Amino acid sequence: MRAPYLFVLPAALLFLLFFALPIGYALWLSFRKVKVSGLGLGAGARTEVWAGLENYTDALSDSELLNGALRVLGYGCVVVPVMLGLALLFALMLDAEKVRFTPVTRLAIFLPYAIPGVVAALLWGFLYLPDVSPFYFVLDRLGLPQPDLLDGGPLYLALSNIAVWGGTGFNMIVIYTALRAIPAEVYEAAKLDGATPLQIALRIKIPMVAPSLVLTFFFSIIATLQVFSEPTTLKPLTNSVSTTWSPLMKVYQDAFGKGDIHAAAAQATLIALVTLVLSFGFLRAANRRNTQEAAR
Repeated sequence: MRAPYLFVLPAALLFLLFFALPIGYALWLSFRKVKVSGLGLGAGARTEVWAGLENYTDALSDSELLNGALRVLGYGCVVVPVMLGLALLFALMLDAEKVRFTPVTRLAIFLPYAIPGVVAALLWGFLYLPDVSPFYFVLDRLGLPQPDLLDGGPLYLALSNIAVWGGTGFNMIVIYTALRAIPAEVYEAAKLDGATPLQIALRIKIPMVAPSLVLTFFFSIIATLQVFSEPTTLKPLTNSVSTTWSPLMKVYQDAFGKGDIHAAAAQATLIALVTLVLSFGFLRAANRRNTQEAAR
């Protein structure tokens, strides 16, 4: 009877050491702060004391953190619909009849996901620079305007493009796998009833892959709230990206720039709570809707 527990023990230990304990330590740090006594010189001048909810109240009133959250909200409003829309479109196209070179096309769409985020951000960052980008060279030769994609409003589109380019392939594979699991008899019955390929896609395929769409939306929300590598990588290329452009960048700046690990722990905890609330709130709403539709 002990054999199952022995098999589970390595996974349980890894979960405890590399997931549960770091979270617990971050929570413990978030309720403490450093108190400086005297002039802050000499041994014993800096002591760690209990802070209660002070770090959390400071985080909720921090304008830089709130502005970063608003920027990420605008970024997500562009990334999530475009990325999932393209993923669904590509999956439906690959699942259509008489489509040639499906394996090669599927690999080509998925390949950007295999490229690390930092490498993708560097690649697109240099393509956005007017001095080295071949796109700007072509626009200059054609006499067309050359917008600065790393400045102001276009920066959101530049960052969103990197995320869409890298994440569409993964979501497409998830949706395409769900499409391939639909029984062929369903399509045959629809064809006998006179349904066109467009009607089959809209009335059969999309409703039947709704759970996969919910799953990809769930992953996209988490990835959007945790955006960090793209703006951090583009920061040396433009002055429009500050060190606190996103909430996670603010956490990193406070932890390693200012050395205030306790405030950073409180901010990271708040970001994790917001992510959990939004993600599971969406999952609960989706499950409730599926239950209501099944009851009908």
